[in-house]
Amino acid sequence: MSDPTNEMHMIPAAETRIELEIQRSRFIATAAPAFSVDEARAFIGRVKGEFSDASHNVPAFIIGHGASVTAHATDDGEPSGTAGRPMLAVLKGSGFGDIAVVVTRYFGGIKLGTGGLVRAYSDSVREVLAALPRAVKRPTYTVMAAVPYPLLEQVRLLVAKHRGDLQEESFAADVTMVIQLLQSEFEPFNLALSELSHGAVQAEIVEVHEATIFPLGD
Repeated sequence: MSDPTNEMHMIPAAETRIELEIQRSRFIATAAPAFSVDEARAFIGRVKGEFSDASHNVPAFIIGHGASVTAHATDDGEPSGTAGRPMLAVLKGSGFGDIAVVVTRYFGGIKLGTGGLVRAYSDSVREVLAALPRAVKRPTYTVMAAVPYPLLEQVRLLVAKHRGDLQEESFAADVTMVIQLLQSEFEPFNLALSELSHGAVQAEIVEVHEATIFPLGD
């Protein structure tokens, strides 16, 4: 059996913001999910517009996961290599993909120097990553099954046992259930469903999703 963790792709579950003060400069880090370069650029543009009076709005993003990624960062006027590149390095080491970050700086009058800037921008990204609610992307199926009324409660328990999401129930001669399942759970679920119903009920795949977002609990 394959290890389900191999299918996990960590992404932000929601936009998050933190603020640090370093040597009187304010560093505001904003992170968000972004599933395309266009989404990342739109997010960066929105944050830059929100903080249009800031000294710098330094962006970095990683789109995709594993071997198939698009990564980008700029220094937005900070000395070359002191802002965007260290931010991107933190992102690459975090395990996250499909993520965009902007670190906004309001200069406080004290120069931080090259090493100080690298630490400040790196720490800002680390702090916002620590605060991010996390989600994973997993391949799923949406399936449908016509369930006799006497089996309804047992099938509901079966859905929960196999980590499914019961999305809809329609009540007619039978109960038509629409369920979202991890692709890795489909065969075990269908086998259990067949055993429960003595072969009378089988779930049919109606949609295939290569990347469904599952927020992770604490």
